Amino acid sequence: MDSFDPRLIAVRSAHFIGGQYREGPAGMDVSRPSDGQVYAELPVADAALVDEAVSTAWQAFKTSDWATRPPRERARVMRRWADLIDADGAVLGPLEAVGSTRPHKDVLGWDIPYVAEGIRFFAELADKHGGEVAATQTDRLGMQIAEPYGVIAAIAPWNFPLSMASWKVAPALAAGNAVVLKPSELTPFSSLRFAELALQAGIPAGIFNVVQGDGRVTGDALCRHPRVAKVTFTGSTATGSSIMSTCALVGPKPVTLELGGKSPQLVFADVPDLAKTARTVALAITGNAGQVCVSGSRLIIERSIMAPFVEHLQGYFNALKPGPTWSPDATLAPIISRLQATRIDGIVQRARQAGAEVLSGGGLFDGLGGAYYQPTLLAGVDNHNPAVCEEIFGPVLTLQAFDSEEQALQLAAHDTYGLAAGVHTADLNRALRLIRQLEVGTVWVNRYGRSNDYILPTGGYKRSGIGKDLGREAFEANLRFKSVLIDIG
Repeated sequence: MDSFDPRLIAVRSAHFIGGQYREGPAGMDVSRPSDGQVYAELPVADAALVDEAVSTAWQAFKTSDWATRPPRERARVMRRWADLIDADGAVLGPLEAVGSTRPHKDVLGWDIPYVAEGIRFFAELADKHGGEVAATQTDRLGMQIAEPYGVIAAIAPWNFPLSMASWKVAPALAAGNAVVLKPSELTPFSSLRFAELALQAGIPAGIFNVVQGDGRVTGDALCRHPRVAKVTFTGSTATGSSIMSTCALVGPKPVTLELGGKSPQLVFADVPDLAKTARTVALAITGNAGQVCVSGSRLIIERSIMAPFVEHLQGYFNALKPGPTWSPDATLAPIISRLQATRIDGIVQRARQAGAEVLSGGGLFDGLGGAYYQPTLLAGVDNHNPAVCEEIFGPVLTLQAFDSEEQALQLAAHDTYGLAAGVHTADLNRALRLIRQLEVGTVWVNRYGRSNDYILPTGGYKRSGIGKDLGREAFEANLRFKSVLIDIG
């Protein structure tokens, strides 16, 4: 069933510590993005409660057998967890959709299966990597032993609550760590069910904990805690920089940061199907209403095909229907909050003042209750325009034309961000040249967006982040390595 009644969805306003729900005094209201209605109150974990959660995780790490049990057994427990998630769509689906920007049909069709399969992927790495024997002279034995850090602090964003939490939690648990997760205060509740299912699967109490709250109080206390050995975060570049600074001051302790993006999509005149490519480009900026770190927010197109391509784009944009996440007919998600929608519109208006021409959209939809932003196409921009420079995090696409491959690369370069890029061309040699020259962490060719190939890591260049999520790299980033040298002569 693709729809539900949001009034019937019960949420648990609590933390999850040591395998138990912990109620707390309400600290802030939580609103549904789809209609702007307050539907719950959220407790905010202060430094004392964060200390309790981290201490509980540390005790579970030291006293349970999670880190020391045979890796294959740890993997079996995680696979049980994945099976429980797969079977929990009736609960997890509405819980994820009601308070987020994720349409219910997408949660059931993509998010939940994606999370479950990702957990299975990391579970299978549990016994695939344990260090290595080093090349030494024959009367010595040199080894590197891989060991878990202990307690990992995971701070997840609001745009894909379950998926992004799983990126942080699954590799950390597979490597034998304990985790304290802070979900976004805007989308806090599905993570509680996520942790509850982990406990049901057999992950020991205290190994996976959830603390609710904002970044200023709860997130900061997590980063500063002396028992937190590493922090992993997905979110804005500004917040990531602040986290990195805090971890340097109180540690230093390692961080994995997946941050902002301003990703270009380069379209060449030789694409075999203009309409299909235009749909790919449109989906890359309107999926989740553009609230995706890798959104393809800059269209850089060969001038000779610009006019017909724009016509296809406008047709797709105009066909999208905004509506609540529980509506099966809606095809454009809400913006997470009225505040964020106002920010998006502010950048668009500044872009217009700087010379941008609005070809489609350019404002909010009226009368829908929640905040919905019109899919917007801005032409007449240069690389100094606010819409090109700044991460908008909404369904706003800028348009720039080129006449040569060299000019396309110049337009694609960005001073701040280097998260992802798309290349659309029938020329394989050109695609391979551009892959080498684009200064980004991920390049998609004749497609845009991730698949469920978890083996491919994701992460950015420049101020788009440090380290990798997904892939073997994400698993190894949750391990530290001890060198051992033994005389055997």
